[in-house]
Amino acid sequence: MSRTLLHLDSSILGDHSVSRQVSAAIVARLTAADPSLRVVYRDLAADPLPHATPASMPADHPLSGGKGDAASQQALDDFLAADIVVVGAPMYNFSVPTQLRAWIDRILVPGKTFAYGADGAVEGLAKGKRVVVALARGGSYADPSFAAAAEHAETYLRWVFGFIGVEPEFIVAEGIAAGRREAALEGALKSAAELKAA
Repeated sequence: MSRTLLHLDSSILGDHSVSRQVSAAIVARLTAADPSLRVVYRDLAADPLPHATPASMPADHPLSGGKGDAASQQALDDFLAADIVVVGAPMYNFSVPTQLRAWIDRILVPGKTFAYGADGAVEGLAKGKRVVVALARGGSYADPSFAAAAEHAETYLRWVFGFIGVEPEFIVAEGIAAGRREAALEGALKSAAELKAA
């Protein structure tokens, strides 16, 4: 039975987007290594999910009252069915785009991707998935003190996926708005081409 790769993009910049170019290169690398991979693509900028309300959540979410929104349920179902998830994630204003955040709101569902134990401890239920994030940042975050204060994209995504039992991998292109766009893109594409296939 073939495995499924879910490919998500969230940049609003279209063909000018670095994260889109890098996420496409990651998918190309993984599908070249395993041509049987079935790819499901979602452009979260072109076809955004609405901001979260009880009515807009997946039917599987307790807030929806069992009704929920079909597109939101599909987003959750696609994530649950995926063996590999590739996320194109630019950093906007020190965090992830609202379009990506809206998707995350659909996949953090108690009883589906995480559960609370009797003692209140969290168990991630999405273990076994591989998540690879193509992260693009305008500035440079090499200074640990600056990164700790201002970097809320990679740190947020590490925490969110870790919460549901997944340790994400990152390919980062940074300094894009600080005169290092071409070098950053070249380095990230090289990393994508060398990405471990399995």
